[in-house]
Amino acid sequence: MTARAPLKPLDEALAQLLAAVVPLDAVESVATLDADGRVLAQDVISALHVPPQDNSSMDGYALRCADVAQAGTVLSQSQRIAAGMAAQPLEAGTLARIFTGAPLPPGADAVVMQEDCTVLETGEGGLPQVRVNAVAHAGQWIRRAGEDVSRGAVVLARGIRLGPAELGQAAGVGMDTLRVMRRPRVALFSTGDELVMPGACAPEDMPPGAIYNSNRFFLVALLRRLGCQVTDLGIVPDQRAATVEALATAARTHDVIVTSGGVSVGEEDHIKPAVQQLGSLDLWQIAIKPGKPFAHGRIGQAHFVGLPGNPVSSFVTFLLLVRPLLIKLQGAVDSGLHGVPTRADFDWGRPDKRQEFLRVRRNARGGLDLFPNQSSGVLTSLVWGDGLVNLPPGQVIAQGDLVSYVSFSELLT
Repeated sequence: MTARAPLKPLDEALAQLLAAVVPLDAVESVATLDADGRVLAQDVISALHVPPQDNSSMDGYALRCADVAQAGTVLSQSQRIAAGMAAQPLEAGTLARIFTGAPLPPGADAVVMQEDCTVLETGEGGLPQVRVNAVAHAGQWIRRAGEDVSRGAVVLARGIRLGPAELGQAAGVGMDTLRVMRRPRVALFSTGDELVMPGACAPEDMPPGAIYNSNRFFLVALLRRLGCQVTDLGIVPDQRAATVEALATAARTHDVIVTSGGVSVGEEDHIKPAVQQLGSLDLWQIAIKPGKPFAHGRIGQAHFVGLPGNPVSSFVTFLLLVRPLLIKLQGAVDSGLHGVPTRADFDWGRPDKRQEFLRVRRNARGGLDLFPNQSSGVLTSLVWGDGLVNLPPGQVIAQGDLVSYVSFSELLT
């Protein structure tokens, strides 16, 4: 009897997986308004200063500091400048009414906010008189030209995933379109004769042993969040020929094939032999809990990823292994798992040989609570929890210990 190969540690499996990924080279232009979540294909370089000229950061009065030697000095208002207006040079011994975002008039070197000024009766020549009740300091309440962005600066670097702030930055330097990587084309299907689609059968009419296909729904959502074009191939019967046909069809027009279920070692698990018949299988079974039955290979030019059928295992292995694959495929850089040391407000006395990922939730005391049922089939634990404890092999946890906490909010963006 052939000895079973040892399970591969997560770090080694991820390194091997990513070494096999070559980023897509197809690039397209999209409207900046439509680029949320896309990966930038080229640097965005500013053609102008932001702000384009010195401007006021307050509603108030622009003046020369030399004209206000002491608090209480009265000056005449010589002009009024609102945002979008052109400013005239400031006459000596006068001040200019100015509003937030308005350009600073040449000659002015400070802005005094309106709360520190008093408007007096109109003086000679019909000009408003303003008492400045505070001594001005050079540069106060002035935003300098280019203090946000200098002309020629790289404001967004190639390979970042664009979010709301990045889109605003791009628009702020005049970019109405952006060059982004093509979306990965991902085919998804589930295997298992026990699976039933919601809506196809009422709960009271479910056959013995049947379950609703929950994995399909969260996997489609996860793939779309990562910017993928998803082809949902539904449920494939537990038959070798049907599995081979589904894989071969998907491989012809997709960059990645993701399957759920059928990657264990049972007689009804046809994924492994089907992939080996059509291509190669490079990774098989990872030393993590939940999620041991994970597979990666190639069918033609397409990456194959086989996820476990148990929903928590499928969800966790997607976050740990498929997410980095898809991020690299789009030419982006994955920052990896950033565990934050956080106090455990629970005991965990069942060490495992594998690296474990426990479902937890932050509490009002600044610690972590543990979901009571850590079974790989309990999807409720993911709904209740807001992250995972990354627990090295063979370790236990006692209340008060600092553990490595990884937030779902980091992994789901």
